Amino acid sequence: MSAAASLSDAFTDIGKSLERDMPGLHVRFNFGGSNTLALQIEQGAEADVFASADDQWMGHVRAHGMLAGTSQAFARNILVAIVPRTNPARISGLADIAKPGVKLVLAAEAVPAGRYSREVLRNLSRLPGCGPSFARRALGNLVSEEDNVRGVVAKVQLGEADAGLCYRSDAIGPVSRYVRVLEIPDSLNVLASYPIAVLKDAEGSTTARLFVERVLSPQGQQVLERYGFIPAIVP
Repeated sequence: MSAAASLSDAFTDIGKSLERDMPGLHVRFNFGGSNTLALQIEQGAEADVFASADDQWMGHVRAHGMLAGTSQAFARNILVAIVPRTNPARISGLADIAKPGVKLVLAAEAVPAGRYSREVLRNLSRLPGCGPSFARRALGNLVSEEDNVRGVVAKVQLGEADAGLCYRSDAIGPVSRYVRVLEIPDSLNVLASYPIAVLKDAEGSTTARLFVERVLSPQGQQVLERYGFIPAIVP
């Protein structure tokens, strides 16, 4: 199963529950940036299922004729800003991300989280106290572009960056002991949609079919919600 890095914890949990319910079934994952995974699949990497953090990279795989059927949205997510608990840059609000000297880390622009982050920075220019040049000033503070969103969280958690943008689902759980969240107003945020599909080479794979069914099931949706995602399937 090739899946966006932000799904690591939730999908691992879903996979283990499926293995418990289906003795003899083995679920194995390859987590990474959706762009990297899509290009790996295009180049022939073995995978039964693709779960992307956006429609663009699912569309890339579809355009190359590599889906067994249609994709389906199974979860949604929003972005938050995070700072280390120690907060060495003394960031008290979103406007402070653009202060001179702040070390900002984002996912690379080709990664869904990176594209969403840049869209949010542009949107924040409309927030009182940020101003029209906010996105330009914030990007001027960029010190690192990560291969996936988990890299952003790690840099902030370790204090190697003063601030970062990530999915809400990546800022809860154990990592919350090390980072503080700055919420982004809904009107200025981005709602990320996650699609999943069985890949053509795995059309007859029982494991692939069962895993996708579990993700779309009420049980799978509850797991995703527990890990900070917004369920996309209405019971």
